[in-house]
Amino acid sequence: MTVIDILTRVDSICKKYDKYDVDKQREANVSGDDAFARLYGAFETQIETALEKAELVTKEKNRASAVAMNAEIRRTKARLSEEVPKLQRLALKRVKGLTTEEIAARNDLVLALPARIEAIPDGTAGGPKSTSAWAPSTASRPDIKFDSDGRSFDDDYFQESNESSQFRQEFEMRRIKQDQGLDMISEGLDALKNMASDMNEELDRQVPLMDEIDSKVDRATSDLKNTNVRLKDTVNQLRSSRNFCIDIVLLCIVLGIAAYLYNVLK
Repeated sequence: MTVIDILTRVDSICKKYDKYDVDKQREANVSGDDAFARLYGAFETQIETALEKAELVTKEKNRASAVAMNAEIRRTKARLSEEVPKLQRLALKRVKGLTTEEIAARNDLVLALPARIEAIPDGTAGGPKSTSAWAPSTASRPDIKFDSDGRSFDDDYFQESNESSQFRQEFEMRRIKQDQGLDMISEGLDALKNMASDMNEELDRQVPLMDEIDSKVDRATSDLKNTNVRLKDTVNQLRSSRNFCIDIVLLCIVLGIAAYLYNVLK
């Protein structure tokens, strides 16, 4: 193999593993349209800031300040852990210009984040976890012994029993039923939402008709008032003319009585 072949092989290997380089991934994904790049950049910034604070805590002599800084680091870790699922969904999202390998590399970067977040020192006592359930007790209290009847706690001892298997099956069935119930509730809420939307549209269509009815009622009320005024004037006129006729008749009767009395007394 010549030197040129070796250089070509090394260059291809470097290009193949460039996708796992965090800095290059962050520099390559600075586009404003890539939500994953923005969120991952924010993750990197916050992780670096938390690591810097953790380093400052080791140099801090004031105990109260160190406790406050550790509390802030723990809050940052909790917030980052809550945002990891969102980042994972964005990593699996198709983005224009990205190949399948680059998307897989993004997913690998996201899968490595929880371990990086947990690795940030936050002042809590975190030692290596023991694989055995009895190791912490026996290590801290050597005077305590467990009565095992000579049996060894091997892998066969912790195998799943029939009762635990039945419990697991029942739990899965109940969870499936609960999911089905939640799906039915979701469908019912969607139907109610659609009905409310239809009612809102129907009300919007009825508003012009109601406005037209109101205007017609207003016109009818105005016409009725005008008709009542005219009718009242007509009645008043009829009443005045009738009174004039009655006055003339009475005057004629009085004149007739006066003429009769004059003839009688003459």
